[in-house]
Amino acid sequence: MRRYLLRGTATLSLVVAAVTLTRPTESSAAPPLSGEDVAQVRKVVRPGENEDPFATIPWETDLWAARIKAAAAGKPLLLWEMDGHPLGCG
Repeated sequence: MRRYLLRGTATLSLVVAAVTLTRPTESSAAPPLSGEDVAQVRKVVRPGENEDPFATIPWETDLWAARIKAAAAGKPLLLWEMDGHPLGCG
């Protein structure tokens, strides 16, 4: 019994030490972004006009109309379906 108590105490001590040593300090935290910084990051991250070919596809939102159009053109139908929240949360 005493051996298990010592092992548990040693494990708890290691966990506490690891959490204490890996906790970020205030000096290592990044400063908050200003509005100007956010605008510059957004400008760099967003794709340019010719960099987003996905946006140039004339997507159909009506499944039946898309099926008729695909059948008339003799092409397959791609059904893009998602479950859950649009932002992938929850």
